[in-house]
Amino acid sequence: MAIPRIPSYTMPVRSEIPDNRVDWQLDPTRAALLVHDMQNYFIDAYIDAPEMISSVIDNIGSLRERAAELGIPVVYTMQPGDQHPSRRGILADFWGPGLGTGRDTQIIDALAPRPGDIEVTKWRYSAFQRTDLRELLGHHGRDQLIVTGVYAHMGCMLSAAEAFMSDVRPFLVLDATADFSREEHILAATYAAKRCGAVVTTEEVGLVLERKAVAAGAVR
Repeated sequence: MAIPRIPSYTMPVRSEIPDNRVDWQLDPTRAALLVHDMQNYFIDAYIDAPEMISSVIDNIGSLRERAAELGIPVVYTMQPGDQHPSRRGILADFWGPGLGTGRDTQIIDALAPRPGDIEVTKWRYSAFQRTDLRELLGHHGRDQLIVTGVYAHMGCMLSAAEAFMSDVRPFLVLDATADFSREEHILAATYAAKRCGAVVTTEEVGLVLERKAVAAGAVR
């Protein structure tokens, strides 16, 4: 019941996903960046897909750099290790006991949180379940969420859906997320585009953030 080894697959492209039903425009002054579950335990599953996951990590890294330049809050979700059965609950029926302690729980080195980043302890698929993420976003005056990380059809998709249900506009970044398979990745993006958010690419988000960074530099 542990995370299976994930085979490499060709990443979906935007033209394979239905058009977004909404015309939301990303606003860096309203957005936070979610780095979802990029812990060693989950990324080790891509041992057979190093190039694919490396591209996703690079894309998340580039968005994080832009976020840092603009003062966009960066939120990391992290599942705890050695979860007591009373906390693990029926999640164990699907995935067993989950993470161990130590390295398993740490964010991968390439994306390690920095001082000032927000770390949220996460207990279920959605980043909003049993956490104070909604309150944190409100505290920072953010009602948009840029969603990156793993796994697209589980935590990423359900976090996007719950953001929508909390009146936070989610932007699911197609090529800054990864999944168990191409089919499940497309499923997640299709659901987001049709039902709860906007699907975007790293390039699209990067261009918006770059324009804002340039404008801010000109003001200075």
